[in-house]
Amino acid sequence: MSNHRNWTAGIVLAIMVLPSLGAATVVVAPALVLGPATAILHSGPAHPTTKTNNWAGYAVSSTAGTVTYVKGSWIEPKAVSCPASGFQYSSFWVGIDGFGTATVEQTGTDTDCWAGVATYYAWYEFYPHPSHTITSVPIHAGDTISASVKWVNSTVGFKVNLTDVTTGRYSWHTSTVSSASRATAEWIAEAPYSGGVLPLADFGKVHFGKDATAVAGTNLATISGTTGVLSSFGSSLYKVNMINNAGTAYKAITSAVSHDGTSFNVTWKGAGP
Repeated sequence: MSNHRNWTAGIVLAIMVLPSLGAATVVVAPALVLGPATAILHSGPAHPTTKTNNWAGYAVSSTAGTVTYVKGSWIEPKAVSCPASGFQYSSFWVGIDGFGTATVEQTGTDTDCWAGVATYYAWYEFYPHPSHTITSVPIHAGDTISASVKWVNSTVGFKVNLTDVTTGRYSWHTSTVSSASRATAEWIAEAPYSGGVLPLADFGKVHFGKDATAVAGTNLATISGTTGVLSSFGSSLYKVNMINNAGTAYKAITSAVSHDGTSFNVTWKGAGP
């Protein structure tokens, strides 16, 4: 296992109703003061709706105990323009749980803006446990990333893997999560939290799936013992778009799934929050 930094935070739970678009979002926010050396939680669980104020991408909703594996790939997007002051964040990840459940088991990367400087890094999180950076896998704009989350058994719990395909560097970690329901799978671009939803860094467009990454067997999940790509899950697959806290504008828009059922993209529209 790679070296990592630990962060802890008090958790504030809020249910936010966005009346103009009729969407309800469950928000879990850590009470932190942000800065380059401080962490954020990447795991704001989202209510099963097509609009939330923190997620964009795709999620599959199933029943408890059925989701055992999820895999995704993406091209790490470049920060389009970073404001000279302040901080903005964009996270890209795959995970099990979180789409209407209380835990998230996930791993991914960030494209952030820290006082005018574009910053890229990898991380993993077994929410509600704190997030950890993966210092052994440096991330660069344009790198191809492959990531997966697997339910192993009740003793080991979950195993997360993240590989920078471009450099060949990889890392894996395991943890039990006692209250995990294993009911959903996700491929997400996110505006993470610290005392509320944070401003979304301008990532332009992020491409998920083998059509962009050439990573075989990606953007798939195993549910009830059957493995399939995004399009195979039919009406259980939700396309999620990200809206601002006021519910008046989109922050990120998710494309349709590609013809081969494996790929999609998310386009940045605004920082919000």
